[in-house]
Amino acid sequence: MSGNTFGTIFRITTWGESHGAAVGVVVDGCPPGMLLAEADVQKDLDRRRPGQSDISTPRGF
Repeated sequence: MSGNTFGTIFRITTWGESHGAAVGVVVDGCPPGMLLAEADVQKDLDRRRPGQSDISTPRGF
């Protein structure tokens, strides 16, 4: 398992296995009551999806 943490205002920590079935993220620093949905970050998730360019790893299961 690997993870990365970055950010200052919003602190993002990712977790999961790069070739595993799932990955996840924890977002710290959100004000109380702030709604955050997958759709809010889907564009960024899509950019990180495997196989998006000739130089990316074509990860599969």
